[in-house]
Amino acid sequence: MTFALDLQRFVEKTKDKADDAVRAIVVGIASRLDDRSPVGDARYWKNPPPKGYVGGHFRANWQLGVGTIPAGEIVGVDPTGEATQGKIIAEIPAQPAGHVYFLANNAPYARRLEEGWSHQAPQGMVGLTVVEFEQIVREAVEAVQ
Repeated sequence: MTFALDLQRFVEKTKDKADDAVRAIVVGIASRLDDRSPVGDARYWKNPPPKGYVGGHFRANWQLGVGTIPAGEIVGVDPTGEATQGKIIAEIPAQPAGHVYFLANNAPYARRLEEGWSHQAPQGMVGLTVVEFEQIVREAVEAVQ
């Protein structure tokens, strides 16, 4: 049995719970991306940070798009990721099933971080989360059944 068939069978059996499952999947993916996102740590830098530097700009730039890919860079920081996660959760539609979702980070150095530029995330964030996608879906499905 393929993953696609498993997912189709779930949708047919639990149409009333599909919204809950989709919400949990989007939240699960966003949470894993946030957990893996590095926050600037000047101990690893070649040069000292600017006066008043606060890490968390990359975390603040995770954005959810519903039907469209988010554009533009977010100004500000979110060292814990809590505010960004709250914003993503708030942007999930009331009836999430049937939409296409995009999670993007438009910080100018996002690609470099994904390619292992950070000591905190040497294997990136997105690729690891993609590998876990099926597990995230299974966890969401089990939670709503």
